[in-house]
Amino acid sequence: MRTLYVMDPLEKLHIEGDSTYVMMRDSTARGWPCAWCTPDDLSVRDNTAVARCQEVTTHDDAPHFRTSETREEPLSAFDCIWMRKDPPFDIDYIFSTYILAMAGPKTLVLNDPRSIAASNEKMYALQWPDLSPPTRVTNKVSDVLAFAKEHGRIVIKPWDGNGGRGVLVTADGDPNLRSMAELLTAEGRTYCLVQRYLPEIKTGDKRIILIDGEPRGWFRRVPQPGDHRGNMHVGATVEAFELSARDREICERIGGRLKDEGLVFVGIDIIGDHLTEINVTSPTGLREIATLQGRLLGPELLDVSHRRWRAL
Repeated sequence: MRTLYVMDPLEKLHIEGDSTYVMMRDSTARGWPCAWCTPDDLSVRDNTAVARCQEVTTHDDAPHFRTSETREEPLSAFDCIWMRKDPPFDIDYIFSTYILAMAGPKTLVLNDPRSIAASNEKMYALQWPDLSPPTRVTNKVSDVLAFAKEHGRIVIKPWDGNGGRGVLVTADGDPNLRSMAELLTAEGRTYCLVQRYLPEIKTGDKRIILIDGEPRGWFRRVPQPGDHRGNMHVGATVEAFELSARDREICERIGGRLKDEGLVFVGIDIIGDHLTEINVTSPTGLREIATLQGRLLGPELLDVSHRRWRAL
């Protein structure tokens, strides 16, 4: 199965923890030809979606990537395309999904670009309101203040943030609350999310990887002392845990829809008993799951993509 990975530049990958590297390495191990490009290398020429890309083989030892000369190819020349560009999930990210959606009927694109475009990672979780914490989405400072008055301690975060960027904890009565609200709403021009603070974050948030709608691996991310963010980008540590009945309920409730919408590789975040995010753009965690659980999910992802491609 010839595969194109649309991703961040190879030289920017952190090999020790990068899930795209794992998938590419496993593809090379199977003898599957691979190529790579960035979203900036996608374009449309004469109504045909194309990519300026390089053939690549991926290895355990340095140099980890061995590439060919760059050439332009139609997206339809590939059997499978993985969209693995990290957020931010901005308008350029969304526009790249429009180009990927033109790949053609015999090219499998994962995650499905139409579903990525419709599934903002913070907003998508709110479609299951009984699974999510109390939340308000607003661009009004007065709404933020009212929510804090109702719930006491709250979290404010940008709708398009990633890796813990811009996530703030505050409370009703905080003299900085209005200023925070003004900053995150750009004084009424930008939306933000306001959620009730979940004290369980002190012991970490749970990342669960779902493959084709099924939970296949998980770990807990524990914030650094003095921080409230369970993101590995800002230094959170990882540890093993066992899924609770509530964790399994959440996976069961959302898994069928994820599968039906072509969201094959998904990472969900749970704090306490609440679903907080559904990460569909470029979820990570394969290396951590291999270390903590001994589960190799790269081959599973390739098997699922191969089955779906054969069914086209």
